[in-house]
Amino acid sequence: MNEIVTLVKEFAFEAAHRLPNVPAENKCHRLHGHSYGVEIHVTGEVDPGQGWLIDYADIKKAAGPVIERLDHRYLNEIEDLENPTSERIAAWIWERLAPALPGLSLIVIRETSTSRCLYRGPGGADRRGNPCQGIQD
Repeated sequence: MNEIVTLVKEFAFEAAHRLPNVPAENKCHRLHGHSYGVEIHVTGEVDPGQGWLIDYADIKKAAGPVIERLDHRYLNEIEDLENPTSERIAAWIWERLAPALPGLSLIVIRETSTSRCLYRGPGGADRRGNPCQGIQD
């Protein structure tokens, strides 16, 4: 029996940013900060010998340095984050983690307790990590 699971490892970082491409009257155009939450989802088959998909420590080892690059920073000054929307931050993290984390299936960026972005990679993926067209649940 092939057991498909998704493991989730959570991270947090504090950062300031502004969105230069929105109208000047939009509050996000001004400098402000967030206590960001990040979820890294890895999906795949459970290894029958080990009984797990991946060690959570391996997710932390891959993601920790990436999150550290964002923590207590002005995000607009980071290369490829000149317009640091939640969508762009999620894609930026994905681009850096995908080579190190086979089975990476979802990045969640939480700006506030009520606002989050779910990013399933360039082509998207279903719950089993299979490529799909658009977002499907």
